[in-house]
Amino acid sequence: MAIPRKQRVGIVGIPPLSVMKALAAPHITIYDLDEPQGRIDIETASPFLPRVYCGILRTVIANSLTIKPDFIYIDTGPGKCDCAVHTATVLEDTLPETRIVRTKNRDSTDFGTPLCKSRMGLLNKMQAITASVQSPMPYQELQPCTPTAGFWGVPPRDFSLLSLFPDTTHVYGWARCMENKTPDNLELELHYNPDVPTVFFAQSFCAKTALARHLATKHPHALYLDCDVTAGNSAKAKIQAFLELSGI
Repeated sequence: MAIPRKQRVGIVGIPPLSVMKALAAPHITIYDLDEPQGRIDIETASPFLPRVYCGILRTVIANSLTIKPDFIYIDTGPGKCDCAVHTATVLEDTLPETRIVRTKNRDSTDFGTPLCKSRMGLLNKMQAITASVQSPMPYQELQPCTPTAGFWGVPPRDFSLLSLFPDTTHVYGWARCMENKTPDNLELELHYNPDVPTVFFAQSFCAKTALARHLATKHPHALYLDCDVTAGNSAKAKIQAFLELSGI
């Protein structure tokens, strides 16, 4: 039997489970274009997206221009953002040899969120959550821990800020929707624990900054924070001070 040639496929956001099942083949290499892929300069995206676009979508453009996948599956539904719709158009016009496939993830079957509630370094935990998007397999059960802190929001472009949190940090917001494979689940995204000090985070210039700040005002013990491409010393100092003043 002839083996299909190796194909490189990029994904943006969380494509539907049916798409990820179809991509789970040995001849396909998947690239998560939302995440930095090696030493690719984000400024590569500057001629194609304005700087008021978030660092994640600018990373998508920079990765795509460098990797040039055979296919890019991009979620342009409400589970991602309106800016992804326009980014898909930019990619289509800029990379004519790459097939851009627009998807809309309306999946509603809960896969569960064992990683979000587990005892694990937050940086490693978020890496595992983002990696889980590529697997259509059911999750293994993990022993949940009692939370001492919370991180609400999207996976940051700069994961280094996550190293400041304790291993007993629970993950909320869109990152929890990500692990659950239901990015359009607003009810789950709105959930937080008022009993634990929580950092409400969004990438600068992302529409979710409005929700992050709004929920932070409702939470009795919260810090609202947004960062652009990298987490500078100021952002890290705010997190560290917030956690220390919270007795963590």
